[in-house]
Parts: sequence; C-alpha cells; structure tokens
Amino acid sequence: MAALVDDSGKIVLRAEQDIEDQGFEPVVESIGTVVDQVLAQMKKSEVSAAGIGAPGNVELVSGTVAYSPNLRWTDKPLGAAVARRIGLDVHVANDARCATLGEYRFGIGAGTSDFVLLTLGTGIGGGIVSNGLLAIGHGAGAGEVGHHQIRATDGFNCNCGKIGCFEAQASGTGLIRQALALEPSFPRSTLVPANTQKRGSKAIRKAAQAGDPHALAAWERFVDDLARGLANVIAFVNPEVIALGGGVSSAGDFLLTPLRPKVDTLTTMAPRGTTRIEIAQLGNDAGAIGAAEVARRGGLLAAVRA
Repeated sequence: MAALVDDSGKIVLRAEQDIEDQGFEPVVESIGTVVDQVLAQMKKSEVSAAGIGAPGNVELVSGTVAYSPNLRWTDKPLGAAVARRIGLDVHVANDARCATLGEYRFGIGAGTSDFVLLTLGTGIGGGIVSNGLLAIGHGAGAGEVGHHQIRATDGFNCNCGKIGCFEAQASGTGLIRQALALEPSFPRSTLVPANTQKRGSKAIRKAAQAGDPHALAAWERFVDDLARGLANVIAFVNPEVIALGGGVSSAGDFLLTPLRPKVDTLTTMAPRGTTRIEIAQLGNDAGAIGAAEVARRGGLLAAVRA
C-alpha cells in the first residue's frame, strides 16, 4: 500500500496492490506502481519524501534491508532503488517500528510515555517506546520481541532458526500450528486435516467462537503462549499499554477476556495491574502512518523522540 498522510496522521489518498513475487526487483516495481497511482491524484511537488516500512533489519542511514527472513533478502538496497524509481527522497525503517510510531502518536498509545505495540500476523513484529523515546537499539534491532523463546524445549521451529520463539507459538501462523498439532485428538473436527492449513488463523478463530472443540483447544493453547510472551514483555519494560495489532487482534474481547487474567497471573516482578492490554486502534494503517512520520522527520533516527 502507498498512502498520502497529512500532519494529523490521517490518510488522505491511498493505492494498493498485492505483491505476488517477493524478489527484490519485482517488489521495487510494485512499490513504484502504487506510489505513481497516489502521485497521479496530486501535485508531486506537494510531497517532500517517502517512507517505507520493510520487514527485517534495516540499516537506517543507507535504507538497505540487511536481513529479512520473511522475504529471504540479504543486503538489498531498498531505499536507493525505490528513490531512483519514484524520484523522491526515501527513508526506510522496520515495518513494525513504523507501525509502533504511528500507533503511539496517533492511536491508542497517544498520551502515554511507555508503550509497546505487537503485531500478530504471520509473525510477531513489535516496537517499544520508553519514556517517550522509540527504542532503536545499537544495531537498529530493538523491539524484536517475537524472537525471544517461550518454549525452548517443546515449541515449534521458528523461521529464525530457534525453537519455541514467541512468534512461532503466538502469531497467526502459531495458531495454525496449534490446530495442526491437535488434529489427532479431534478426528471429528470441522477443521479437517486437509483444510486446516488452507483455512488459516481467521477461520480457526471463527470456528473457536462458534464452539468447535478442536478450534477452542487450539485457541486456548495460543492464548496461553501469548500470555507467556506478554508477561515477559512486561518484565522487560513494564509499559503503561501493550497494544495488540495484526490480523489475530481482530478477535477483540474474545481474545482479551481470557488473555488479561492469564497475563496478570504470570506477571511477577513488575507490579501487577500497571500494564493495560488493549487492541490497537489504527489497524493495518499504522505502518503507513508511521512510515509517513519517518519521512516527514527525515528518517527514523530523527523520529525516535515519538
């Protein structure tokens, strides 16, 4: 998605296109295509720069994607390539950090000084704001909470190479894996073996809400693992608010009602009850809004004082 975002964080124009080929050149061209569609509706002179939220570790000065396991990219000069394609200055940052910045400034994090956003999708992205500062880290890798291990001996394999990472257990992909692991115990499940993988996390969640025993068992395991990870996040940074975004968060109270007491039980050293767990407000727009803020401020390093 490409979007024109005003100073208040409102998306004024947008254009969308599915990326079917994740190769570097096709992705650059897809980005260029949707940017062209937005610019065609306005004067290009009205846009000072563009921001991109990219999955993986990003070198903030050069805009190079150093490593992206989901895209299988290493050392790809995304910022320079897109700048040549669209004829604008381009600033690249990690997509989850962009979403965190957007949600913190214009969403449910507004007015807090200690805030965490977790995006529960194919993986778990994240970002941390501490005392009003967006955490970047020495190598621009702060906020990768999806890759701390919560089940190091009995968990699922993670794309990063470890076992039992938070995102392997409690992302949308993790929910599918939970259902697949439980299939032998539910031979009469509506989530039949041939379709469990294809139906996806949204279908499993809806089946759980409809009372399917197999889906409910998978959902309970998923919520247990999500609670483990969130309790760890509270121990790490003790934020005022943890906001949950991404596709799985659309479950709303069906997720929050069992999740909150589990997290409270698992919270030990940090004072219980000092962190609220909420659903993010900006949805899938958070990343675009945050990326625009990065561009407006001249890069993520200039935007860390959220």
